[in-house]
Amino acid sequence: MTYYWLQTSSVKQALPKSVVFITGTFFGNNCWDEWKLYFNSKGYKCVAPAWPYKYAPPEELRNRHPHASMALNRLTDLTDYFAAIIKALPEKPIIIGHALGGLVVQLLLQRGLGTAGVAIHSFPPPGVSLLKFSFLKVWWKAMGFFASTKKTYLISFKKWKDDITNGMTYEQQKRLYYKYATPESKLIIRDAFKWMAKINFKKQRVPLLFISGSNDQLIPVLLNYDNYKKYEMNNSITDYKEFKGRSHLVFDESAWREDADFILHWLEGIE
Repeated sequence: MTYYWLQTSSVKQALPKSVVFITGTFFGNNCWDEWKLYFNSKGYKCVAPAWPYKYAPPEELRNRHPHASMALNRLTDLTDYFAAIIKALPEKPIIIGHALGGLVVQLLLQRGLGTAGVAIHSFPPPGVSLLKFSFLKVWWKAMGFFASTKKTYLISFKKWKDDITNGMTYEQQKRLYYKYATPESKLIIRDAFKWMAKINFKKQRVPLLFISGSNDQLIPVLLNYDNYKKYEMNNSITDYKEFKGRSHLVFDESAWREDADFILHWLEGIE
């Protein structure tokens, strides 16, 4: 697919130098460590807050599984949580999110928060081909319809290997599982399919960039592209980029800096 440049306004103003990174499902917020260092080196001030009840390294969180408090995380509460963090900052930040964190970016921009957003492999909101059987099948077990919602879901190494780090060596997959994998709320994944995840695609908003990966098995490229295409421009900048060969995990892959550089270049272009 192609990168679409859709800037519709010739009036530019300097963006802030604050960035809020939002983590997706199955990951600890340590996944942003290298990104924060890199963005800091380019003059940005970055934060990557942990989700509620996930204020610990991934290994410790896995040891707490099944975690009753973490299992109660809901999408609306998570969006409110990040909204409060953003409102407490001295300036409106740029918001960058991965997977479900990308959906939270879309929801936050809809509320008028942030000065620009980047949705990386974003979980598609209702209305974006969600009923395709193949997509539901990938997420079915994580939603836990035949298991207690009072207990967290911990992604298996097999699913991690097949759907998140596909294309990597076994040793890489194993190392990254122990480095990043965390338990997850089944309820928050179910919520992503419901009304609380709904996006008003007609509403005018700040610039938004979608990034997808051609090898992503968890959130396929066509869903990312459909998500992007749903937006009506209304004098809003909406752009899209597909990276070839990328799986769902965009953090420790050898080309992660290419993704980061593209985002930085895009941010410079909309100033």
